[in-house]
This record gives sequence, structure tokens and C-alpha cells, in this order.
Amino acid sequence: MTPHVTGAAVKAADRAHVFHSWSAQALIDPLAVAGAEGSYFWDYDGNRFLDFSSQLVNTNIGHQHPKVVAAIQEQAARLCTLAPGFAVDVRSEAARLIAERTPGDLDKIFFTNGGAEAVENAVRMARLHTGRQKVLSTYRSYHGATAAAINLTGDPRRWPSDTAAAGVVHFWGPFLYRSPFHATTEAEECERALAHLADTIAFEGPATIAAIILESVPGTAGIMTPPAGYLAGVRELCDRNGIVFILDEVMSGFGRTGKWFAAEHWDVTPDLITFAKGVNSGYVPLGGVAISAAIAETFATRPYPGGLTYSGHPLACAAAVATINTMEEEGIVDNAARIGAEVIAPGLAAIAERHPSVGEVRGLGTFWALELVRDKETREPLVPYNAAGAANAPMAEFAAACKTSGLWPFVNMNRTHVVPPCTVTETEAKEGLALLDEALSVADRHTAGA
Repeated sequence: MTPHVTGAAVKAADRAHVFHSWSAQALIDPLAVAGAEGSYFWDYDGNRFLDFSSQLVNTNIGHQHPKVVAAIQEQAARLCTLAPGFAVDVRSEAARLIAERTPGDLDKIFFTNGGAEAVENAVRMARLHTGRQKVLSTYRSYHGATAAAINLTGDPRRWPSDTAAAGVVHFWGPFLYRSPFHATTEAEECERALAHLADTIAFEGPATIAAIILESVPGTAGIMTPPAGYLAGVRELCDRNGIVFILDEVMSGFGRTGKWFAAEHWDVTPDLITFAKGVNSGYVPLGGVAISAAIAETFATRPYPGGLTYSGHPLACAAAVATINTMEEEGIVDNAARIGAEVIAPGLAAIAERHPSVGEVRGLGTFWALELVRDKETREPLVPYNAAGAANAPMAEFAAACKTSGLWPFVNMNRTHVVPPCTVTETEAKEGLALLDEALSVADRHTAGA
């Protein structure tokens, strides 16, 4: 940053030329950011924010980690780019390090530029492997904004782009707090959710279904950790019906839940895993698909009809190698698990006791959500589903209170997510929880008893 640059100038240039995603362009007021380090970023006026969003839940290793920055610089000096058809040392090493950490025999890695493209290619692989077209996904999900991925997505961002002809069938995944199955226990929710999925498969025709795709732990849709036995039950249904099982670990992978991959919590191995975000903390765009031996074999002598100019980009792969090695060397995955269990879980439980607006707390590692409600008894959400404008005012006021205090939240619908970097310290986590505790008093004003 040059000394004469001002936040006003940066914002003016942004507003003149940058077209922002997911936004009504005339209604947004983006913060001009001057820098970032570790768990914090700051603006040009010196206002500092504790990043409880990890940006888009991707800076798992924190901002500007020196080892990753150095690896990118070194790679840029040596070899900036090369087409994907060549063998490149950092690409091979990134693939090896990822394959070492994936469950089972998912030992082949197809690189993409991000998570949505990973989902696109995983679905393409499943369809070609099975010769079938339908793909099943849950309503409470997000899989990306490209053509197939947005149709697979369950949240309202799908609606404007939904073709209703993409070969996608949605079903209800388990979520005990708002159970669509009238369950009262985790065991009931698991059993009934699996029965519902089995019925959906039967009525759609098992021989027409190529894949079932699930987020191991749904992210933006609410961080709903699946009940014990659910993912194993889906695995069994897929095996019984010759269906490819895809786990989307774009958000939940690479330490976010306190494991390298969230599937490890339930000892389940899918046929394909999609990843991105935390693989190199988003320092350079990178995603990919980890592929089982059986699906890889489908394309041993048959060309795979897919590719990307920047597949396995050397700068991105160098960042991934440095990120994974640093996470291993510095115990960052274990740190996420410890901070989650010892600081965030008890801290959020205490916050829920104090605030009438907190209906439920759930999560793992550095991956948590608070369900905000108007009434704890009825569980009425603090704002309606997909609220906007005046209807969303309570959540907008809460988010503004967080930012005013120096906490940058991740807010979606009636939830706020607690998703700091996996490198977050105990002191930083406690600081963030204290700021969150204070800001929730704003949400409390909109509850039934206020």
C-alpha cells in the first residue's frame, strides 16, 4: 500500500468499476480494507476487526501467514504458471499431501479454481461413471454458483437460476432443532431422515440416480452437524443402489472442524470429496476433487471430458503445499479442535443461557452457529426465512453492533456463525465471544419478552 492511498479513494474506484457478487449494486457500501494479519484485518482509518468470519470461512490458517506468503513469493520467482498437461513439482506435491489426508482410497486429485468447479466436475464424474443423470441434494445446502452447483444448492440463491431441468432432486437432511420429521431425539432424527432418503430414492428410481451430494457438515445453511449414524446410513444406501456418494468439504475441510476432513468424525469414506477454501486459505484460488480408485479407473483409457486452463496452478499449489505443511508443523488442526472444545463450546453455551435470542448453539472445532429466535419456546426465527429489507432489520442491527464493537461476523438469515481462523488463540477467541455476548443484547430487544 502506498502512503497516499486513502480508504475513500479505494471505495470510489470500487464503486465506479467493481461489480459485486450476490448484491444489488446501488445498495452496498463495501469496507475498504488496508491490511490483515492473523485473526484481524483493518481499514484505512485504523479500525481493527477480529475476523470471526474467516472472510468466507476460508482463511483457516489466518491472514498473511509468513510461511505461505514466502512460498508464493518463491514460486513466483521460479515458475509462475504452466499448463495443466505438464508434470510440475508443486502440483504433484500438493496432490500427494491432499491424498495422504483423504479417507480410504481417494488418492487421485483433480484440481480446479474453487469449490463450485469442484462440484461441477464431481457431478460430471459421477454421471459418466454410472451412466445415470439424476443427482440428489438437500434443501439446506450450498454447493456453489455455477450451472450445476447452483441447481444442487438448496438455499434461496438457487431460485433465480433454477432451470427445473438440471436433473436435481432435493430432499430433507437431518436437523433436529427444526426437524421436518417430528423427531424428538438425535436417534429418531437419524432414523427418520434415512427413511425419507430411502423413500426418495425408491420413488425417483434408483437406476436413474448418479449421485447423492452432501456437505459433511452443512456450512452457510446452518452448520448442522449430522447425527451419529447418518452419513454411514447414506453410504449404505448409495452402496445398495449403485449410487456415487459425494461429500462436499469445501467449507468443512482442512481443519475447520478439528479434523483434516469432517468425514473423519463419523469414519465415513465417500467416493468423491470436493474441496477448496482451507486447502490454501484462499491465498491463491484453488479447489479440487479427491477421487476413489474405482471412479479414477473409469477414465484410465477413456478421456475425462473436462479441464481448466488453471487446473493445478503452480502459485496456488505452492500455497497449498505451504499451508498443509504449516498446519501439520504448527498443530493447527489440533488447535481448532482444542479451541472449539475448551473455549468456544463452553463460551457459547454460557452465552445461550444469558440471551433469550439464542435458541440453539451447534458446531465443532472452529465451525459454530447460533440460531437466533424471537421465542425460545416456539423457536420462531428472529427474522423470517430469506428475509430482506425491513423484515431483516433485527439481524442487520445485530451485525452492525458486532462491527461497531470490532467484531466481523458471518451472518446468514437468522443465524450468526462463529468461524474464526483455525489458528485463533484462546485470548482471541475469548475476546470475540465477549464482543458477541455484548452485541446479542441488540438481538434480545426483538424477542418475545422484550
